[in-house]
Amino acid sequence: MNRLFLSLICLISLTAAKAQIHEIGVFAGGSNFVGDVGPMTYLKPNEFAYGLIYKWNKSPRHSWRASITNVKITADDDKSKDERRKLRNYDFENTIKEVSLGLEFNFFDFNLHELERQVTPYVFLGLNYMHYNGMYVVDNGTSADTRKDSSHGTLSIPMAVGVKSNITPHLILGFEISPRYTFADDIDGSFPKNDDLKDFRFGNINSNDWYIVSGFTLTYTFGNKPCYCD
Repeated sequence: MNRLFLSLICLISLTAAKAQIHEIGVFAGGSNFVGDVGPMTYLKPNEFAYGLIYKWNKSPRHSWRASITNVKITADDDKSKDERRKLRNYDFENTIKEVSLGLEFNFFDFNLHELERQVTPYVFLGLNYMHYNGMYVVDNGTSADTRKDSSHGTLSIPMAVGVKSNITPHLILGFEISPRYTFADDIDGSFPKNDDLKDFRFGNINSNDWYIVSGFTLTYTFGNKPCYCD
């Protein structure tokens, strides 16, 4: 009976140890905006983004992932290839602070207990809560001034494609490109939420703002390795 109980405890410990492999680390890279102001290039980082990442690897193929990221966003009509935007000459600067939770899926098995070099592409899909400054643009005909209205919180949908590899037994290096679709249209000041500012609205009112974050992740793995019972 005692041997059976010990075997059961060991089996539970083995399952838990295999499941509870954790990663914690950092992200650093670039960001760019896609909306009603500035260039319409989808991948052209022009500002800095950084953050912290935590992963709970539930299997060699998938993990739950949480992150906190600070993203600086700027755009300038003068750098657009659209002549209408260049003539308009609006610009803005904003900072987005986001908290994210989602699921990361590996195309190949990525077993953190294995010591040999592993490489896998992966995809990620999640949900963000983002905090930013609502903006509006005052255009007097000869010059434009982008101003802050008030701070807002809203949701966005982060998607990512990337590739990662274990560069040491405990360090994993990755690179990813992650577009964010937001439920906001005033990051650039084109559609202020305040009805008192509705006369300052411009651009495509049927298209919300996007921003893209791309860069490197470096995470440290930890957690109990499997045990073996006699």
